[in-house]
Amino acid sequence: MSVTVAAVDLGATSGRVMLGRVGRDELRLEAVARFPNTPVETIDGLHWNILELYRSVLEGLRAASAGDVASIGVDSWAVDYALLRGGRMLGTPYHYRDARTRAGVDAVHAVAPFDELYAENGLQFLSFNTLYQYAADAAAGTLELTDEALLIPDLIAYWLTGERVAETTNASTTGLLRVDGSAWNLPLAERLGIPSRILPRLVRPGETIGALRDAVRTTTGIDAPVVAVGSHDTASAVVAIPMTDPDAAYISCGTWGLVGVELDAPVLTEASRAANFTNEGGVDGRVRFLHNVMGLWLLSESVRAWERESGETIDLRSLLAQAADVTAPQPVFDANDAAFTAPGGMPERITTWLRERGLPVPRTRAEYVRCIVESLADAFAEAVHTASDLSGKRVGAVHLVGGGSLNELLCQLTADRAGLPVLAGPVEATALGNVLVQARALGAVDGSLEDLRRLVARTTSPRRYAPRGTAGA
Repeated sequence: MSVTVAAVDLGATSGRVMLGRVGRDELRLEAVARFPNTPVETIDGLHWNILELYRSVLEGLRAASAGDVASIGVDSWAVDYALLRGGRMLGTPYHYRDARTRAGVDAVHAVAPFDELYAENGLQFLSFNTLYQYAADAAAGTLELTDEALLIPDLIAYWLTGERVAETTNASTTGLLRVDGSAWNLPLAERLGIPSRILPRLVRPGETIGALRDAVRTTTGIDAPVVAVGSHDTASAVVAIPMTDPDAAYISCGTWGLVGVELDAPVLTEASRAANFTNEGGVDGRVRFLHNVMGLWLLSESVRAWERESGETIDLRSLLAQAADVTAPQPVFDANDAAFTAPGGMPERITTWLRERGLPVPRTRAEYVRCIVESLADAFAEAVHTASDLSGKRVGAVHLVGGGSLNELLCQLTADRAGLPVLAGPVEATALGNVLVQARALGAVDGSLEDLRRLVARTTSPRRYAPRGTAGA
């Protein structure tokens, strides 16, 4: 038995609708729609263009309708949400890079210091985590008007089905889910002044959210249920990492680089908190013990700045090829530094960071790209070894999936700096994990995550990068 399912996969810079054909020995993906995800700056801050995203999702599903779709799954980036009253949005969702979240940090930590929060939710400190954003909304009086808050994939699922839920892997990134993932932490929410009524009913990957609304069936030509998947895109990506050896780490590399290991239980030690490692929910109750690294955002923002400066379109592939030929040693900066979080002016900010520390500044764009990739590889390698040390999990190889797996220079330098082989691919790991969870829910495949990963390993061919000599060679 094989089934065809549709994966709606929304990333922080682009989205896609994919058709997946899945059976016991079959796993195929076809992209039926790709579209940009471009935020909009308004007078009150940076917002997601969520209505345009939803329109693109509907068009993508209409393009997928010829595939006899048996179900639909939705995943996206984490932490951001829409506030609803009477089922209607109170405003366009804010982008996590908007500066409003900084005030929320102080408000939350005045009530619950970070060490207390870590014991409650196991999350690394990121100034844009959902509970800090909620604090900003509470200060603005918006939560008083709110009936419910829906994270981005749950919002799309609501518009498709009319059902308001919160899927657990993404809910785990809010800071308001119990660290064991069993339920909302209502006492913590109450302490922080976040009304419990805004927290929807929880569902787990594999559960059916609901049937499509009549209007959606008419628009898309699809009559199929929406099934909960690992709606945090990294949770879906980790499902599809072909880790046939349990002694492995992973890097899910796109706009962000999520670097870590999969565990059965959270790590809540003081050392883990000090290293700013997070414990996020995974599919089947697994724990994604990981650290956020800035990721390909550093490259894309630099290219964007150069294009604005020159008025020309810049080919990143050509720049990467030139960067691979750079022989002069390049400085390494801290790719985890919050100075690089906001959009705009990335090359200038890198220059400032280096000069303030007395480090040489790259002279050409190719050298800047080499500097960025070296810095990312260094941060990835450090996070891999730290994850191993903190968790006690031996790591003998690193799986790098997502768009970053196409970056040969990054893969090789990560292998060099980590001193471990890097297995690159699949590129569309998130969509693969999305369709695998749907297919298992429909009975087309069965078994554990390990069984699903063996199917990925049989049907994809990751590229292996062996470490070369000394780090940075």
